[in-house]
Amino acid sequence: MPVESIRVTGIVQGVGFRPTVWRLAKDVGILGRVWNDAQGVSILAWGTREALDLFVWRIETEQPPLSRIETIDRSVPEDAGEAPVDFQIVVSRKGDMRTDVAADAATCPACLSEVLDPSNRRHRYPFTNCTHCGPRLSIIKAVPYDRASTSMASFPMCADCLAEYEDPADRRFHAQPNACHSCGPRVWLEDTEGTRLEVDEGGDVIGTATRLIRRGRILAIKGIGGIHLACDAADEGAVDALRRRKHRYHKAFALMARDLDMITRYARVSGMEAELLRDRSSPIVVLNAVGERLSSGVAPGQNTLGFMLPYTPLHHLLMQDMPGPIVLTSGNRSDEPQTIGNLDARERLNGIADCFLLHDRDIVNRLDDSVLRVADERPRFLRRARGYAPQPILLPDGFSGGKNILAMGGELKNTFCLLKAGRAILSQHMGDLEDAATHADYRHNLELYRQLFDFHPSVIAVDGHPGYLSTQLGRAIATDWDLRLVEVQHHHAHIAGCMAEHGLPLNAGKVLGVALDGLGLGTDGTLWGGEFLVVDYHRFERVAYFEPIPMLGGAQAMREPWRNTFAHLLLGMDWDRVCEQYGELEIIRYLKNKPLEILRTMASKGLNSPQASSAGRLFDAVAAAVGLCRDAAGYEGQAAVELEALASPCFEQQSDCAYGFKLRDNRLSWTPLWSALLKDLAEGVAPDVIAARFHHGLASAVARTAVRLCGFHNLQTVVLSGGVFQNRLLLERIAHLTRSQGLQVLSPEATPANDGGLPLGQAVIAYASGMT
Repeated sequence: MPVESIRVTGIVQGVGFRPTVWRLAKDVGILGRVWNDAQGVSILAWGTREALDLFVWRIETEQPPLSRIETIDRSVPEDAGEAPVDFQIVVSRKGDMRTDVAADAATCPACLSEVLDPSNRRHRYPFTNCTHCGPRLSIIKAVPYDRASTSMASFPMCADCLAEYEDPADRRFHAQPNACHSCGPRVWLEDTEGTRLEVDEGGDVIGTATRLIRRGRILAIKGIGGIHLACDAADEGAVDALRRRKHRYHKAFALMARDLDMITRYARVSGMEAELLRDRSSPIVVLNAVGERLSSGVAPGQNTLGFMLPYTPLHHLLMQDMPGPIVLTSGNRSDEPQTIGNLDARERLNGIADCFLLHDRDIVNRLDDSVLRVADERPRFLRRARGYAPQPILLPDGFSGGKNILAMGGELKNTFCLLKAGRAILSQHMGDLEDAATHADYRHNLELYRQLFDFHPSVIAVDGHPGYLSTQLGRAIATDWDLRLVEVQHHHAHIAGCMAEHGLPLNAGKVLGVALDGLGLGTDGTLWGGEFLVVDYHRFERVAYFEPIPMLGGAQAMREPWRNTFAHLLLGMDWDRVCEQYGELEIIRYLKNKPLEILRTMASKGLNSPQASSAGRLFDAVAAAVGLCRDAAGYEGQAAVELEALASPCFEQQSDCAYGFKLRDNRLSWTPLWSALLKDLAEGVAPDVIAARFHHGLASAVARTAVRLCGFHNLQTVVLSGGVFQNRLLLERIAHLTRSQGLQVLSPEATPANDGGLPLGQAVIAYASGMT
């Protein structure tokens, strides 16, 4: 009888893959055995040629929901021995670790059905899971992935759960977090003093928690990847109190709704957005707000709402009796990392939460909720974390051999990347490394990923900015471990990462990269952020850029948008002439009350006023001019976010009224834009119209410049990346104008356009640097 050795690689452990293989073998009539090893899943199979082909085809097409096959290799073993009498799952074998860790997954329909079934032994059990759903990365401490290596180690299974765990025909076969009311984690309510609260008569803990939310209370709720703060999203008093207590006064809150029908009462949901919401990764999806109103404090200054659906049994039970959505935001004070431990929550969230819904299963690894938005007809990450990390990104041709590269990422929205054997493993979002707790989490995750993926770097890739904490740590690691260090220019990394995720091979030709963001250190020592680059993986050439404008006060200009307005009017327009012609404008009167002579001296002498070609600071300047976030921005990008929201309602109607620009010596000057904007202000044009004309003007300038440069350099592909391209209006308009001239346009999809995608670009550039 023919025999084959079949090796399957990818995300194939801890996801019910071996039971699926076992079931398919029984169906097709295959004899043999299947086991896990360090490289994935191995199968030794006896059967007819037709049966073996059908068997492999069904493995590919009927794989479990959480698995992701990368390769299936078939070979004839040299000495397989005699054919067995049946097909068995056998003991796993050890070796060098090459398999993957699955991401956490939302509750599957089968588990949810059990939770809601009064006759089922798991009725209303908030930790119900199986091999198709539940916690993975959030509970793992080490590999191999078995119960002893997770935070479920302290919960021995009862006889019923153990029987499921040991039955290959059961969907809980080797489901490491398997548990029930009798043997698993417990949930409870407590007050701010740590005293357990009694449940409502005739109810249970989670039902009582729901009623507390409906009464206007703020609850701290422990989930899969962290502890959230929750309140009724329609309760003005509760939402305002949450903002005050968290010291989060401006940034939008995330929302959870019971089901899709509830979401459609408050937001418009397309087919693609509905698929994202129902996906097993269960991300937050940013939607256009329409219909019924929630508290005005949910998303101030915005016309979008970020919704997610319940992704654990606890959340499903919590939302059952809620008449509307809840706010479900990170359990922290503003700018701190999300709380994950019970003791930490009692300390850090005391004074924010009125009471706590906690449980005794430890969260080992912090995972923020992922955030996506559909733009240019594709889902785009704003934050990649729970449900997606640490799924690998397969790299294009040319990246399969060579060195193992650790790319350290940036300073803000930090992630890191492991490049090994043609795959890039991007960590979950961790946040801003200036925060000490986030920096500690960064170090923890670096060591965790190194151990989980048996990763031993030979090259360290860092951003070229010496002040970044990620760069400093990367330098120290390279020195301590005697490894090669590669410094990568910030905007080159943005473009190269997008090239890699879209499958451009190592030897691909050059592309035109347009990198628009807040700032990154340029090779000339100035701050860049409005860049046109001719790029391949090995090198780049800066061929055009936004006119540099001084950041008056340095970093203070990122926090006070008015400084950027004055800088643009001072350097781009001639301030004295502006005052003479537009002195009665409200923005000019406002600026005259600032210490302008000091700022003019700083600009002329270059004192704490670094030159920056930043697109982000241009958004700040225009936002302040029309009255948005003028004094101060409450969070990074607030001015740009609110300017986009202001422009959206009349954007289409203003397409023929784009503000102008001037391209001279490959520098984009915004003098025509400011001349038109000030004229519109003087004529009383509405701020939303001005915002729309600005967006059209910027999009036209970028697209026309890109088309011109592609023609000059004989290029066919334009790559758009950097945090500014999270702006849907700008991305879609630039992409449309550029495609209309016959050019291919690529922009990030598998990674965020912001600095969360930076380490992928760092990794592939460092790899390419070792091939020349």
